[in-house]
Amino acid sequence: MAPSDTRPRAGSRGARGSAREGTRDGTVGIKQVAAAAGVSAGTVSNVLNRPERVSPATRARVLAAIGELGFVRNGSASSLRAGQGRTVGLMVHDLLNPFFTSLAAGVEDVMSERGHAVIMCSSGSSPQREERNLRMLAEQKVRGVLVTPLEEGPDRLRLLRERGIATVMLDHAATRPQQCSVSVDDVAGGQMAVRHLLERGARDIAYVSGPLSIRQCADRRAGAARAIASAGFGALREVTMAEMTPRAGQEAGEHLLAELPDAVFCANDLLAMGVLRALLRQEVRVPERVLLIGYDDIEYATASAVPLSSVRQPTYQLGRIAATQLLDECDDPGGHAHQQIMFQPELVVRESTTP
Repeated sequence: MAPSDTRPRAGSRGARGSAREGTRDGTVGIKQVAAAAGVSAGTVSNVLNRPERVSPATRARVLAAIGELGFVRNGSASSLRAGQGRTVGLMVHDLLNPFFTSLAAGVEDVMSERGHAVIMCSSGSSPQREERNLRMLAEQKVRGVLVTPLEEGPDRLRLLRERGIATVMLDHAATRPQQCSVSVDDVAGGQMAVRHLLERGARDIAYVSGPLSIRQCADRRAGAARAIASAGFGALREVTMAEMTPRAGQEAGEHLLAELPDAVFCANDLLAMGVLRALLRQEVRVPERVLLIGYDDIEYATASAVPLSSVRQPTYQLGRIAATQLLDECDDPGGHAHQQIMFQPELVVRESTTP
């Protein structure tokens, strides 16, 4: 709706006078600009932060008032108000994992495009560290937080919600309708990987994983077990490691050398690279003797000694969509419609499963 003609316009004597008389220290604030332009303070804020939401005519009127009154935006003062700064938090499991590096790139690109900075941190798969980092982000008065939580307990993000900080779960499906999330169907991904191994003739299959307390590891295991059960074969062999790194994968591979399976499915590509190293050091041929498949399809999967088959996730896209969701909720917390978006993974077949 257009503002009433009875309200003061930019350039009118009355508008200039009321704007300048309304300040104690001689500076001009948003309220004075709003009075001069004949709009609300919220409209001025939108012109400064979200100009695409304001009509060109209104935007021109506000900018004219800003120029005439000499308004200078106080970025530091605005950032002190919780939820009103230009900074967001991003917390993932492991910043050294290329999967999360690609995901963070998607987040940062969106934030850069919309004038925000990102504070990045990791939980290191530690609930205590996760709690400390969430508290730190809240104390920094970030506008919102993107988080890959270790689990979705009822109080997991309570601290942030109590402080009015928007949150989006990233690479983790939310079960609460009031919580946004962007994730991949890891149960389907695990089933897809093991079904592929079965089609290649494997019958004795091992699953090498990180802690099953990590939702992604548990879901991929569930999908793998479902594929085994559907085929009518024996139980899935399991090797669970404390970390999901190449070193941990090599230790798991050395454990499997005592009784080699037909195939190995790893919960991520870093574990698969470690398993591959352990097998090749003992001259176990991959894929002729042991089929091997990873998960995430990181860039290094194609560059390993035997290029890895893997389950691909749209990693960069996950980051972009989650970042957009977060800023949309920050901009309109009352009218924002929460969404739980889940992508389907894709099987990528390479030499490690192709005899």
